[in-house]
Amino acid sequence: MDADHIFIFTDDNGKTADQLVEFGLTEGSNRVHVGQGTTNRKFYFDNFFLEILWVHDTNEIESEKIKPIGLWQRAEFKINNFSPFGLCIINTSETDELFENAFKYQPDYFPQGQTIDILKNENQSSLPWTFRLPIKGQKKNNNEPTKHKNGIGLLTKTTFEHQESIKAKFINFFEREQNIEFIKSDRTWLNLTFDNGKQGLATEFLTLKLTIHY
Repeated sequence: MDADHIFIFTDDNGKTADQLVEFGLTEGSNRVHVGQGTTNRKFYFDNFFLEILWVHDTNEIESEKIKPIGLWQRAEFKINNFSPFGLCIINTSETDELFENAFKYQPDYFPQGQTIDILKNENQSSLPWTFRLPIKGQKKNNNEPTKHKNGIGLLTKTTFEHQESIKAKFINFFEREQNIEFIKSDRTWLNLTFDNGKQGLATEFLTLKLTIHY
């Protein structure tokens, strides 16, 4: 399995993303998720993008339609200790079993009939909100910038640190995966490794609970 993108919820209207720009990343497009109550800033790479997400309309994210998908729990990560991360896995036949009993979500910003499969992981709150898009394979983002001042290009490893003491069925699906890993830790954290860490460097972003290895 491969990650299409990962979001990180913030509570400062996305200002934390400025740290990524200072780090040497080139910022891409942004969008408002109509009807969902969220908006973002994005950073694109050769095979992946990182999304900094925040709530811009509390009424929408807590509405009768949106509240059941569990995004509001992720947005309140500082209060309830839920993971602020969302993992979007590329939609392939390999992922069908994982999403067999997924919650179906019809966003207002998608054509009718195109639903997102969601695993809310609300009973394992330090695991990421996990989903796949209706389109098979990875979407091409040809109009987005992928060249960065720090030379980062290709995502080669994603590691989520989690605090779940009981081995969740969800985690079992990733035991043999090389690109996405879950490890038991005393913190909820995300590690992204680019280009197999060929520069031998790592930068930590405390407010994002993120370390980038490159």
